[in-house]
Amino acid sequence: MRVKRGNKRRLKRKKILRRAKGYYLAKSKLYRIAKQQVERSLAFAYRDRRAKKREFRRLWIVRINAAARQHEMSYSTLMNGLKVAGVDLDRKSLADLAVRDIDAFGQVVAAARQALASA
Repeated sequence: MRVKRGNKRRLKRKKILRRAKGYYLAKSKLYRIAKQQVERSLAFAYRDRRAKKREFRRLWIVRINAAARQHEMSYSTLMNGLKVAGVDLDRKSLADLAVRDIDAFGQVVAAARQALASA
């Protein structure tokens, strides 16, 4: 008995062309070219979801370092002081404090400095 494909082929192609909507010229119109571009786009999306995490961490470290240096302390000294003091703030929150609430960040720096002096 032979197998009839039914509408599977059309549905599969429609799915790819739907994902390729908005692409330039043939990349959104012709199935084979659209399929290549969709696969390429998905690969970039997968890669960049991981790269995004690295980029944000780098940004947070730069912001924390800049704010720490305004308080005469380097980034690494500050992070060590926070670890000694037992302050469990992640880099994202520290960077947010450094940008939005300078006084609170100053108190965090003071806590780190005090912990390093007593250790």
